[in-house]
Amino acid sequence: MPAPLNILKQRLAAGTVSHGIWLGLADSYTAEIAATAGFDWLLIDGEHAPNDIRSLSAQLAVVRASGSAAIVRLPDDDPAKIKQALDIGAQSLLIPLVDSAEQAARAAKACRYPPEGFRGVGSALARASDFSAIPDYLTTANAEICLIVQVETRAGLAALDEILTVEGVDGVFIGPADLAADMGHLGDAEHPEVRAAILDALARIRAAGKAPGILTLEPGFIAECEAAGATFVGVGIDVLLFAGALRSLAARHVRRG
Repeated sequence: MPAPLNILKQRLAAGTVSHGIWLGLADSYTAEIAATAGFDWLLIDGEHAPNDIRSLSAQLAVVRASGSAAIVRLPDDDPAKIKQALDIGAQSLLIPLVDSAEQAARAAKACRYPPEGFRGVGSALARASDFSAIPDYLTTANAEICLIVQVETRAGLAALDEILTVEGVDGVFIGPADLAADMGHLGDAEHPEVRAAILDALARIRAAGKAPGILTLEPGFIAECEAAGATFVGVGIDVLLFAGALRSLAARHVRRG
């Protein structure tokens, strides 16, 4: 029996547009609720949300049981963290702040067992192999890993064409907020210069045969990004959806003064 089929990887390879949201509440119960909504994928954020390997594991378990694909964003490209994320059952990873082809290649190798990479072998005691219930896991796992690297600086954009040649990288996600900050437009990801850079990068990624990714909450720009080629499209953040709904409800009913 082989490793589970990675449907998200298949969809991205086929150029099918997939929509999802960021999970930043760092709680398995809210992740389970999000998993009932019907998104193509849910990204469990280990970079900016207060998660550790145990909370990532708990959320991954409930999302994996749903019809939505699970993605884990790690805080960095540390191979030890990549190994842990894969062992708890993640098959799709988003790695932030990738500025070079060398960095992307290192991340790709960290995701794969030898001879294609250097992932440590310990799946026998991990969810990844269904705790040794998948006898062919070691020989089939590499093919089902989906790696998306996050380009979010001017240096990363300058190296984008080289990053796109790296074997084992399935997609490139453009990080609007950090890119805006690095371009001198802190807090203004909607600045025309930033948006132009994003659309250009998405088109280049698609032309290279990789999956282009973006997160934006503005419907008009979502459409522009998809027209430019984006297929991995984040359209919401659970923290903002929750906070927005609560504040809206309070504004309708609470009277002060």
